[in-house]
Amino acid sequence: MRKTWLIFSQTVTVAVAIVFVLATFRPGWIQSITVRSSLPDATVKVAPPRPAAAASGSVAGFREAAQHAAPAVVSVLTSNKQTRHPHSNDPWFRYFFGEQDGQPQSGIGSGVIVSAEGYILTNNHVVEHMDDIEVMLTDGRRANAKVIGTDPDTDLAVLKIDLDPLPTITFGNSDELQVGDAVLAIGNPFGVGQTVTSGIVSALGRNQLGINTFENFIQTDAAINPGNSGGALVDAGGNLVGINSAIYSRSGGSLGIGFAIPVSTARLVMDSLIEDGQVTRGWIGVEPRDLTPEMAETFSLPITEGVLITGVLQNGPAAAAGVRPGDVVVQVAATRVTNTAQLLNAVAALKPGAPAKLQVQRSNESLTLEVVAAKRPRSLANGSAPPVDRGQRGQR
Repeated sequence: MRKTWLIFSQTVTVAVAIVFVLATFRPGWIQSITVRSSLPDATVKVAPPRPAAAASGSVAGFREAAQHAAPAVVSVLTSNKQTRHPHSNDPWFRYFFGEQDGQPQSGIGSGVIVSAEGYILTNNHVVEHMDDIEVMLTDGRRANAKVIGTDPDTDLAVLKIDLDPLPTITFGNSDELQVGDAVLAIGNPFGVGQTVTSGIVSALGRNQLGINTFENFIQTDAAINPGNSGGALVDAGGNLVGINSAIYSRSGGSLGIGFAIPVSTARLVMDSLIEDGQVTRGWIGVEPRDLTPEMAETFSLPITEGVLITGVLQNGPAAAAGVRPGDVVVQVAATRVTNTAQLLNAVAALKPGAPAKLQVQRSNESLTLEVVAAKRPRSLANGSAPPVDRGQRGQR
């Protein structure tokens, strides 16, 4: 009996070892044996793995979006002529400062063809101070471009080329974007050629970044690098939702924080530049500052959200309407405002010469004032501003 038990134990041990070795080095054999033993009268057919495009609908969607949008995204090649300093011929000037002859500059950016007539949207900083602008299409065609208009306040510019036929992009709706939506960035980074990168919408309504005067950026982690400026940010359908404009970077390359101007803003600016050559915005002549809870407590205000007016332009539209330093603006026309960026955008949307309601909080009193906006001075884009009456903040 003992001998029989010993033989049985050794047999089981060897069998287990064989199964272990097969499961480790030939797992398919075990699976085949198991399936055939459970279905002795059936033939098992293993389905081939799905292609990557079929396994994920988003991958196929990105391909179609890129194919739809990419032909309308162009490279913008810029250069300016060599300049001479006005005193470069003075020997004393050359003795103390050396040769000051300017060197020709060149740059590269991107643009988006938005109409069959040849209009192209790009960034103002791509073409600013440049004498020669050339556009290169993905099919290899080149054409000299004319600047139709620029808007430094939003960092947008409109160019025009004379070529036919031209591929055009389809406008999307940037107001419907949500955080997490898939997007593609298309442009010419570092001049290596057209490149498509993918990512998601990381945030919406980014402002107070100090990039533009009017800021309402779409933030994305789609890789944006130097040369992408002026290129397209498109949704999964290949529709234009933004113009790539800036990145946050410590190295000069992408760190996953890029900013695009919403197409809703870009389209308004584009239409104004094409029709009038400039963008007309409202302006009331105030110096605003975000209202903080500490300020609200200091001034004993019954509200905690709004924009504190720290200065009012003498004889300006706001002063004529009765706005005083220390007032807190909470609404412009039908738009509620809680920070300076919102106030700036709401005032800019006012039609110059037309009256609009201004809701302000003055101490414990809520007032509705009527202001007639003026045309925003273009000099404000360069940082110059007329003097303002700062008043006494305690007197409201």
